[in-house]
Amino acid sequence: MAEDTTAATNAEDVAIRLEAAFAKVLAERMHDVPIVNKALHVEAAGVRAVEQGWLCALVTPWSINLMLLPRSPDDVAAWRALGAGATATHGFPAGRFGFITGEEAGLGAYQMCSLFSPVLEFDSHTAAVLTARAALEALFDAALAPGDGDKQGTSGEPSSIATAPARAKSQPGVTRRGLLLGLGDQTRTREQ
Repeated sequence: MAEDTTAATNAEDVAIRLEAAFAKVLAERMHDVPIVNKALHVEAAGVRAVEQGWLCALVTPWSINLMLLPRSPDDVAAWRALGAGATATHGFPAGRFGFITGEEAGLGAYQMCSLFSPVLEFDSHTAAVLTARAALEALFDAALAPGDGDKQGTSGEPSSIATAPARAKSQPGVTRRGLLLGLGDQTRTREQ
C-alpha cells in the first residue's frame, strides 16, 4: 500500500512525516467529512523516542491519537508483517495499551491508539494540543496504572488511555482537569 519503507531517524523527521501524511489525508479524503473540526489542523506534539519506537500525540481535525513510528528497518518489516488493522499491545508506566497497525502513503507503517474521535468538543487548536500533550504525559505516570491484580483492566482488555482520567479522578487529590493540565492536588479544592 504505502511506498515508504524507511524508519524515522529523529524527532523532527517524525513530526514532518506525520504532519505531511495526515495533511494529505485531510486534503484528499477528509476535507468534506462532517466530523472535521475546522478549528483544528494537523500537528504532531511531544515526539520522543521510546523503547517501542517514536511516540507522539497527533492532532488532526477529526481525531487525536497516540502514534508510534518505527525506528529501524527491522521494526518496519515487523509492523508490516502484523498487517493493517492488527492490534499490538505496548506497556508504559501507566499500563498496557492497544495500538492499531496501519500504513499510509508517504509515511509507511505506524501504530495508533485513539484518544478522541471525533474532536468536535475542542474550541481551539491550542486546547486540542494541550489535551494531546497531557494524555501523552499520562502514559508515563505510574500512579495511573491498574493495581497488581488488574494489569489488563477490569474487563480483561488492555487499559485504555481514555480511562486514565476516570481512574485519576477516583484517587484522592487528582481531578480530570488536574490530570490533563498536570496540576495534581491543586485543582481539587477549586473544582469541588
